Amino acid sequence: MSRDPNDELPLKPDIFDILMSLESGPLHGYGIIADVEQRTEGRRTLLPSLLYRRLARLVEDGVVREAAGVPDPDPRRKHYELTDFGRAVVRAEASRIMQLGRTLARYRWSES
Repeated sequence: MSRDPNDELPLKPDIFDILMSLESGPLHGYGIIADVEQRTEGRRTLLPSLLYRRLARLVEDGVVREAAGVPDPDPRRKHYELTDFGRAVVRAEASRIMQLGRTLARYRWSES
């Protein structure tokens, strides 16, 4: 039986950040932290302790897996990548957020 990615939504912002970082390919922990910080222009920072707890849970849930055969000068580094299910989850969340943006764009917001 196939899992529905929409059952995982909405994602916590830090989970979405991690999955977005892995969308372009395998990264090790520091690479994910650096990507999130760069992509969000410093507005979001992942602490290593939180990141590795989240990655362990994502691996357990079948959203992310350890990537094999990624060349790295430091053999201690673990690289992570999205599973097919993980890719479907991050794309479903992106679609949900874009739809929310389109809905909000129809409203006129006034500053109080």
